[in-house]
Amino acid sequence: MTPMMRKLLRLGLLALVCLSTLPSQGQGAQNPIIHADVPDIALIRVGDTYYMSSTTMHMSPGLPIMKSKDLVNWELVNYAYDTLGDVDALNLANGESAYGKGSWASSLRFHDDTYYVTTFAQTTGKTYIYTTKDIEKGPWKAHSFEPSLHDHTLFFEDDGRAYMIWGGGQLKMAALKEDLSGTKPGTERVLIEDATAPAGPHVGLPAEGSQLFKVNGKYYLFNIAWPKDGMRTVIVHRADKITGPYEGRVVLQDKGVAQGGLIDTPGGDWYAYLFRDHGAVGRIPYLVPVKWENGWPALGVNGKVPDTLNLPASTGLLPGVVASDEFARKKGEAALPLVWQWNHNPDNRLWSVTKRKGHLSLTTGRVDSSFLLARNTLTQRTVGPESTGETLIDVSKMKEGDFAGLALLQQRYGLVGVKSENGAKSIVVVNAQSGGPVEQEKVPLRQSKVYLKAACDFRYRKDVTNFFYSLDGKTWVRIGAPLKMAYTIPHFMGYRFGLFNYATKTPGGQVDFDYFRIHHQNTEVE
Repeated sequence: MTPMMRKLLRLGLLALVCLSTLPSQGQGAQNPIIHADVPDIALIRVGDTYYMSSTTMHMSPGLPIMKSKDLVNWELVNYAYDTLGDVDALNLANGESAYGKGSWASSLRFHDDTYYVTTFAQTTGKTYIYTTKDIEKGPWKAHSFEPSLHDHTLFFEDDGRAYMIWGGGQLKMAALKEDLSGTKPGTERVLIEDATAPAGPHVGLPAEGSQLFKVNGKYYLFNIAWPKDGMRTVIVHRADKITGPYEGRVVLQDKGVAQGGLIDTPGGDWYAYLFRDHGAVGRIPYLVPVKWENGWPALGVNGKVPDTLNLPASTGLLPGVVASDEFARKKGEAALPLVWQWNHNPDNRLWSVTKRKGHLSLTTGRVDSSFLLARNTLTQRTVGPESTGETLIDVSKMKEGDFAGLALLQQRYGLVGVKSENGAKSIVVVNAQSGGPVEQEKVPLRQSKVYLKAACDFRYRKDVTNFFYSLDGKTWVRIGAPLKMAYTIPHFMGYRFGLFNYATKTPGGQVDFDYFRIHHQNTEVE
């Protein structure tokens, strides 16, 4: 048996192991429907198929599209763009970054046989509209204009006219030009002067996250507000005409589950799709049953978010949302699966899955001062309630000053990897939970390959990661202290596993990653 055949066999066996160890969801679906960072969701149904867009901000490619047949089991099928823009902040160039920025909350629509997904970016100061006839395969056509319309919703009237509603607290509306190049002059108006009012007078976050729906001839505008010393709250305004007047009320205030909109099933059931801030794993999607009472959507079961749903059981997030990758490619294939995203725009000259067969090769192209400013870190979401990421790296082509390995990416990051210093290599752990990087432990490395592992525990918001290394892939040794993870606003994203390699002295060093394996469980073994 050839080495490649053995590797593919190992991949197949790994897939069976992963599937066999997924946590049981019982006889039906459970909330959250995705226990991973998939925030600011927008959903549509086309026939019997659901599509969902979400926010990934500074990641590239961006504006992910997911697909489902049952509202519970999702798979990544596309991205609306490869790169949002070619500017220093998105390229991690000249000390600039777009952490917590990039593209924010999207709007997803299907109108006249065309799919529309929109977003906006503080980083570029623009509003973006991407269109395609085939949401799963593309291609996408990009339209953009200034200014950046905050948390907007795209809406098509029955006569085909397109509108955008946006803002925070005071919500505005304008008609769109037919060529999608901007809003029509003279059409901008204040739609709701104080959309936050139904949540009460003491509000920390004013109403935003607009999503508009038309049901049985009436218009329903969903927003989120966050009362001071309270929790994230769903507000709905209702009107007989798109221009108003609107009357509003609080429709859900439970567990902080909020921000989203309405979706119906082919059988006529209704749900609200929302999300919840859930510590270091990020903002995680929930579904809440909806009944219609006196022309208003009544969310939840007796006003509460249920733990279980009358929907099919989840089969887990592997491999639809996250997935292992052996980096084995067929001849002529040089792409990465959709589960991967780069931290900011990559330098595509410096990574390859064909340079060394069966490996991801990361080559340094410049000198960087820190991990967060280093380019070409390849990432995937962490997964709750527990998950483990594992890799095997070959460091024989590192240069003096290089640092490579496995990361938990957020502002308060953790790294386990190999440093090349003073002519020798060491396995090290770096912990940035205090706000700055601290090298906690160093172990001499006298071989060219080393196994690395990060085991994450998000149960009950414990939010702790332990790091491990192995010299043979069998015996694992814990290294460094546990990383206490924290969701920070500067990054505005749940923790991600990352594969990284950066230079601090001389560019040109190369590290080869043999595989990345993610387990939907904590495989903490010493």
